[in-house]
Order: sequence, then structure tokens, then C-alpha cells
Amino acid sequence: MKNHQQPNPDDRSDNVEKLQEMVQNTIENIEASHDTMKFASDEEKENIKQKNKRREDSIESMRAEIKDEYKER
Repeated sequence: MKNHQQPNPDDRSDNVEKLQEMVQNTIENIEASHDTMKFASDEEKENIKQKNKRREDSIESMRAEIKDEYKER
């Protein structure tokens, strides 16, 4: 006899709050990386800059998703 599991229902009621928290955490990571860059080599600084660019892109995407979630409410 196979165990058939039902998928969890799609509960999106707290998506906006989760996304806002993710945005805040990402901003904090960017700010912390600025402190790290003070002591980093040139190569490490370049890697941090690239990572921060990806973080900023993620923030833009998350903010767009937050707007979409508000529209759905």
C-alpha cells in the first residue's frame, strides 16, 4: 500500500510580510558587505561588488512581487 501525501494548500496570506523581511535582510547584507570591503583585497572587493549587484537585482524583483501580492489581496 502506497502512502499518498496531499500537497499543502497554497497559503499566500503572509507572502508580503515574508518578502518584506527578505528585502530587509538583503539590505542588511549589503550594508555589512561595505564594512567587509574595508579589509578586503582588490579581488575580494570586486566579488563583493558583483554580489551586491545581484542583491540589488533581487531586491527589485522582491519589491515587484510585493506589489503583485498587494494587488491580489
